[in-house]
Amino acid sequence: MEYAKTKDILRVMRLLGHKNINTTLLYTQLVVFKSDEYHTATAQKVEEAEKLAQAGFEYFDSLQGVHIYRKRK
Repeated sequence: MEYAKTKDILRVMRLLGHKNINTTLLYTQLVVFKSDEYHTATAQKVEEAEKLAQAGFEYFDSLQGVHIYRKRK
């Protein structure tokens, strides 16, 4: 699940404690990737950001003081 979320094979290798990347690759072949389509939302206040986090949105970026969140469709 971590690999599907981050697509960072080295992070997954460390998390699982594998010494050989090939072992990790065996497990990541089982991952079925979801669509790269997202719902997006913005927050300018802490309360708005808190509601988005509770709804399953993850922080993505910020632009001109507006925080951008996303959640897979």
